[in-house]
Amino acid sequence: MKCKKTTDGRSFSHTTLEQMRLSAVKRIEAGESPELIAKGLGINRRTVYRWLSGFHYQGEEGLKAKPIPGAPPKVNAKQMAKLAKVVREKNPLQLQFEYALWTLAIIRELLRRDFGVKLSEVSVGRLMKRLGFTPQRPLYRAWQQNPVLVDQWRSQEYPKIAARAKRQGALIFFADESGIRSDYHAGTTWGLKGKTPIVKATGKRYSLNMLSAVNARGHFRFMTIEGRVNGSVFRDFLKRLITGMDKKIFLIVDGHPSHKAKLVKRFVEKNKKRIELFFLPPYSPELNPDELAWAHVKAKIAKATTQTKDEMKAMVATVMSRLQKMPDVVESFFHAPSCAYAKS
Repeated sequence: MKCKKTTDGRSFSHTTLEQMRLSAVKRIEAGESPELIAKGLGINRRTVYRWLSGFHYQGEEGLKAKPIPGAPPKVNAKQMAKLAKVVREKNPLQLQFEYALWTLAIIRELLRRDFGVKLSEVSVGRLMKRLGFTPQRPLYRAWQQNPVLVDQWRSQEYPKIAARAKRQGALIFFADESGIRSDYHAGTTWGLKGKTPIVKATGKRYSLNMLSAVNARGHFRFMTIEGRVNGSVFRDFLKRLITGMDKKIFLIVDGHPSHKAKLVKRFVEKNKKRIELFFLPPYSPELNPDELAWAHVKAKIAKATTQTKDEMKAMVATVMSRLQKMPDVVESFFHAPSCAYAKS
C-alpha cells in the first residue's frame, strides 16, 4: 500500500497558507474531524492541532503566516563601519599583507583575521557594494611625491597664479605630452568562456608622440609628431599655442626636460607679453587635467586596430579633432577630484 505524500507548506504563498488554516479551523468548529481534514489536505495531523492551538489563544492572528527569519548577519553594523574605514584609509601593505591593492580575497582574509568572520568571496563582494565600494582602476602616485608641496600648490601657488591671470586678463592652460604605440590596446571583448579571444594586429611597431593643452573653459589645442619630444618640439608647440590668441597664456606644465630647455626659456622671454610658464610640483601628474585628456584619447584609440603608421596618425588626428569640438567634455576634466582646484 502506498503512503499518501504529504504537502510541503513551503510551496504555498503566505496568503494561501492563511486561508488554508482559517478554512480548516472553521470546518473543525463545524464538527469535522481534525484527522480527516489533515488527511484531506495531505498534512500531518499535529500541524492541524497547532493551528487549533494558535486560533484558541490568538484568534485569526494566530493563523497568520510568520516571516521566516534569515540567518543572523555575520558582520554587524560596528564591524561594517570599521571595515569601510580600513579599506578607505589604508592599503593592504600597512596591514602586513603582501599585495598593495584591495582584492576580495584580501578583504575576506582581513575579515577572518581581524573580525573573526568567515565569508565567501561572493558574500564579501556583496558586502563591499552595500558599503558603497566598487572595483576600480587605481591612480598610481610616485613614492617620490612630496605631499607638502602638493598641498601648497593647491592652497597657495595655484590661487596666486589664478589671481594674476584674472588681473592681467590671461588664460590658464595646462599642457602635457604623451605617446602611443601600434601595439597598445585596452578594453575588453566578448568571447567564449575559458577561451581568450585573439585580436589580429600588425606585427610592426611604430609610435607617435602628441602634445596638447587644455583649459577650464573647454579649449583643447594639440599637435602630433614622429620622434621624441625635445626642447625644439616643445618650442614649436608654444608657437602654435599663442598663434591667433588675443590674450596672454599662463601655461602650467610638469618638470620634463624639454619644458626647461634653454631655447624654450629664450622663446618665452622673447614672448613674455604673450606667454608665461609655471611648473607643477615634481611627480604630481594627477594635478594636471591634461592627463585626463590623454586618458580619454587613448581609450578611444586603444579599441581600434591600425595597420600602418599613417592609419594611426589619421586615427589620432580624428579622435583629437573630435575632442576639440566637445568643450563640455574637456571642461569635465577639471571637475575630477584631483583637478577640481583648477576648475574656476
